[in-house]
Amino acid sequence: MNAMHALPIAPILIGSLLACVWLNVRRTLLALEAALAQAREVARSTQHLILRPLSRDLAGTHVCTRYHCAGSESAIGGDLYDIAVTPYGLRVLVGDVRGHGLEALRLTAATIAAFRELAYTAPDLPTLVTHLDKRLAPELDAEDFVTAVFAEFAPGEVRLVNCGHPAPLRAGQRVEPLEPREPVPPLGLHPDPRQYRFLLQPGDRLLLHTDGLTDARSADGTPFPLLTEVADALREPLPDDALDSLYDRVVAHAGVRRTDDLALVLCQPAEAPARIMTPTRRPT
Repeated sequence: MNAMHALPIAPILIGSLLACVWLNVRRTLLALEAALAQAREVARSTQHLILRPLSRDLAGTHVCTRYHCAGSESAIGGDLYDIAVTPYGLRVLVGDVRGHGLEALRLTAATIAAFRELAYTAPDLPTLVTHLDKRLAPELDAEDFVTAVFAEFAPGEVRLVNCGHPAPLRAGQRVEPLEPREPVPPLGLHPDPRQYRFLLQPGDRLLLHTDGLTDARSADGTPFPLLTEVADALREPLPDDALDSLYDRVVAHAGVRRTDDLALVLCQPAEAPARIMTPTRRPT
């Protein structure tokens, strides 16, 4: 009799044991999800701290910046920018680290830290880029790289070194990309930097950006009409309004299809005197 009553208890005990195991697994998974969410939130906060918005006059040039994350709440991009007022003039960096996530954030921070250290001592942009590439080499894996464009402002001109990055746009009477004659590989791929000088007219603006602008597509795959939209947006007299207008235009065009982060840096020298491009190579 006792044995017969004991038989139905076995499935109950097994079910209870499995339920306890499942509850423990679920609690563990929830704890891991919470820890991951907290880590992502810390990473996002760190990213926004690194890419803080700026709108001020620096060394005779008004600089205005914006950073927009396109991904989900958990996404962390690799777009970056930084500004340094150096003995050689105002220097601006805009770049894009390959990949996403915490590793991209680590390389972003390493790139900005190295730029801030080297920008004040390198006598010219080619030297700065060469030293920056060497400094980043231990941080990069075999498939890692950083596209970047460097700008240095002087009276009446801007000097550029572009390492595999979308060309800056000069906005004056018309909008035009300031492209080098010869491509240079990104940082991490041993670039041989070449500097180009572009003259600026009074009132000209220079827009440096990441590929979230050039690669934006509409729902049917239509590319963002870059030059037209930038020209219309930069008619806004205030730099902050101009960048906000440009971002609104990108969102209106791409909508939910916008998958790339977007970094924008708009520079407007107080004075500037059009259009020559002179390559200079780093002294050997």
